[in-house]
Amino acid sequence: MTNGQVMTVTGPIATDALGVTDAHDHLFLRSPALAGQEFEDPQRAIDEVRDGKASGLQSIVDLTPIGLGRRPELLREVSTATGVTIVGATGYHRDAHYPDGHWVYAASEELLLDRMLADIEQGMHPRDWVNDAPLDPARAGVIKLGASLDHLSAAEKRRLTAGAAASLATDVPIVVHTEVGTYGDELIDALWNEGVEPFRVALAHVDRIPETELHVNLLERQVYLVYDTIGRTKYHPDDVRVDLIEAAVSAGFGDQIMLGLDLGRRDYFRAYGGGPGLRHLMSSFVPRLHERIGGAAVERIMVGNPARFYSASS
Repeated sequence: MTNGQVMTVTGPIATDALGVTDAHDHLFLRSPALAGQEFEDPQRAIDEVRDGKASGLQSIVDLTPIGLGRRPELLREVSTATGVTIVGATGYHRDAHYPDGHWVYAASEELLLDRMLADIEQGMHPRDWVNDAPLDPARAGVIKLGASLDHLSAAEKRRLTAGAAASLATDVPIVVHTEVGTYGDELIDALWNEGVEPFRVALAHVDRIPETELHVNLLERQVYLVYDTIGRTKYHPDDVRVDLIEAAVSAGFGDQIMLGLDLGRRDYFRAYGGGPGLRHLMSSFVPRLHERIGGAAVERIMVGNPARFYSASS
C-alpha cells in the first residue's frame, strides 16, 4: 500500500481508513441514455446508504462523471448523514450519455483537461459545468472515462487523452467503462501511449464477458478489474462472478480485483422500491465469495485493493 491518501468528498483520509469499499457505484444520476431511470432524491440516497452501511459497507466510490447529474453537495450531505466515506469522480462517459449539442463534443482537449483539474484540485462543479456556479468544496478522487462497444469514437478518444493528462498531472487513478466488457486491451494501449501506467487503470464491467482467459490476460498487463455487475442476474448469476474471481485469485491476481454494484438505474435501489440494493454486495455476494476463496483473499479485494488503487501521492 502506498503512503498516500484517498480524496473523499469531505476531504482527504489515510488509505487505511477507507475500509470495506464498494469500488463502483452511483448515488445520483441523470442521463438521456437512461431516460426514466434517474435518481436524484437525497433522502432516498441516505436511506439506501444507511442500508448498505448496516450490511458492512464503509466506503462507496461514486463514479458519476461530468454531465450525468453529478451532485457533489449532495454526496457530502449523504456522507455526513450516514458516516459512510464517499469518493467522487471527474471525467467523461461514452457518447451515449451526452445528447447532441452537449458542450463536451465541441470542447478542446485543453478545456476538457482544465475542468477535470479544477474538479480534482479545487472542487467539483455542482452543475456539470453548464453555468458559472462556484465550485463545491468536494474534490474528485477518481477519473471516470468511457468507451463505446468495441471502439472509441473520435470524441471519446479526445476525452480519454484529456483524462490521461489529468491523471498524469495529479496522480489520480482512472476507471474506464468498457461497454459490455469489450475493448479492454485497446484501452490499456491507448492510455499507455499517453503515459499512464497500467496499475493506475481499472477496467469496469469486464465481468459482462465471463471468460477466464480474457480476464487473466488483462490482469497480466497489471491493470485492475472491477467486477461490478454483481446482483444483475439478467446478465449472469452471481455464481459466474464467484467463479471468475476464484480463477483470478488462483492465477495469482487477487491483488488486482475490486468489487462494486454499479447501481446505475433507480430500479436497482431498494429506496425506490427496486433491487438488489446496496446491501446485496456484503449481505449476499461476499459471504458466498468468502466460502470459496477464504477471508484473507476477501479482505484484500474489499479493503486492501481499493485503498491501494484509489490512493494518490498528492
